[in-house]
Amino acid sequence: MLTWKEVINFSVNGNPTPDRRVERTDKEWSAQLTPEQFRITRKKGTERAHSGALCTTHDAGKYNCVCCNTPLFDSTIKFSSGTGWPSFTQPIKENAIKYERDTSYGMVRVEVMCNTCDAHLGHVFPDGPEPSGLRYCINSESMQLEKE
Repeated sequence: MLTWKEVINFSVNGNPTPDRRVERTDKEWSAQLTPEQFRITRKKGTERAHSGALCTTHDAGKYNCVCCNTPLFDSTIKFSSGTGWPSFTQPIKENAIKYERDTSYGMVRVEVMCNTCDAHLGHVFPDGPEPSGLRYCINSESMQLEKE
C-alpha cells in the first residue's frame, strides 16, 4: 500500500517504470478524444466540481485511462469524498500512476498522471481515509469505467 511519504518520494526522485508506454502527437490525441477529454488529459485542465459523470457512479469495475486504456483504479477503493471529483485511496498498481510536483496557482500539490501515456488525471492529497490516508482526486473525463 502506497503512503504519502512514497508519493512524495516518487514526485521528487522519479517514478516507477510503467509496464508499457503509449506516445502520440497532440494531433493524434485530438482525433481520438473529445475536446473536453483532450483539454483535461493533454492540456492539464480540470472539470468543474460535481460535473463529471463518474462522480456518483459506484458500479463494480476498473477505471481505465481514457487515452490509453491502462487500468488505473478499482471500484473497490473508490469513496465519496464530497469534493466533487471521483476519489480513490490507491492505484491498481504502484506503477500505474506518475507523480509530479505541481506549483501552479500559488499552491504546492502532487499532480497524478497516467504513467503509460502521461495523461493528466488530477492530484493526490494526504487527507484520505485510513489505512493509506491518500485521496486521489481524479477528473471523470480522464477515465472510462470498464464494468465487471
